[in-house]
Amino acid sequence: MSRPVLFILRALGLGDLLAAVPALRALARAFPEHERVLALPAPLAPLALHTGTVGRTVAALPLAPIAWHEPPPDVTVNLHGRGPQSHAILRALRPRITFAFACASAPESADGPPFREDEHEVARWCRMLEESGVPADPTEIEIAAPPGPAPAAACGATLLHPGAASAARRWPVDRWVAVASALRAAGQRVAITGGLDEVDLAQQIARRAGLDGSAVLAGRTGVMDLARAVAAASRVVCGDTGVAHLATALRRPSVVLFGPTPPALWGPPPERPWHRVLWAGERGDPHADEPHPGLLRIGVDDVLGALADLPEPPPAWRGVPFREARASAPAHGPPWGAHAQSGVAR
Repeated sequence: MSRPVLFILRALGLGDLLAAVPALRALARAFPEHERVLALPAPLAPLALHTGTVGRTVAALPLAPIAWHEPPPDVTVNLHGRGPQSHAILRALRPRITFAFACASAPESADGPPFREDEHEVARWCRMLEESGVPADPTEIEIAAPPGPAPAAACGATLLHPGAASAARRWPVDRWVAVASALRAAGQRVAITGGLDEVDLAQQIARRAGLDGSAVLAGRTGVMDLARAVAAASRVVCGDTGVAHLATALRRPSVVLFGPTPPALWGPPPERPWHRVLWAGERGDPHADEPHPGLLRIGVDDVLGALADLPEPPPAWRGVPFREARASAPAHGPPWGAHAQSGVAR
């Protein structure tokens, strides 16, 4: 007899996947007899499976219909958004039960919890499950480093990730060059990561900072090699991107530059001293075509000072079973909204 299926929708990016790990662990704990299937972009599938929270993935694009040719799932879970499009995608699968935020345009979700705008992304999905009767712990954010060798250039290096999905979250190239140059002058190793569309950016920074071409990892790492690179680095400097979430999940010291989006919504847990957030306290459009003014208020000296102030991290997370991890976690999770709200926060 086939197992019942729990189908989860999270067809978003790397940071979104990692922010959902505590919710995915809660579902794994609550539905141990179900086959757990996660719909997400195909390049992220290896990392999703590595978390141990799902047994199978289905390729999916944001708000596109799912190609599902199997019997209706027993349960669907909307970890993608609040609807109505994502609700409709899951409704088309004809599940017996759906966990989702309430949406006026999706009557089947009427009993779901309300969506809140000012809520940390990790806490948001845990609350949705909690209020739906599934206990969830937002502190369960860690993942183990993927097995296998890391890119040599990343081992023990300061890893810079200068790119971001939108210009609003991209710190100026000249400032990345200045940081890389200062680190090189101090005798520190530097590696630069990025996607295929960021190779030119990474090469420009390396060339202008006097780095060897081997320092450029941009365009050369899939999601698992990127995770290995972050895990092997001594520390990470990046914007509000998926790499910041990798540093959090892998317990690597990090300096994260926030622009239009406050760290209280997407930043690392504020009680972990090995992460530093820099934010000028100004909100704006995260999809704008120009760097956000608040991001531009963060200077090179701010970044170098935060790097110098980073403490040593705790030992790497070794994959303690999450049932055991939950037992020792704080009852109410971390104070996700506790980041400083004005000035360049460190």
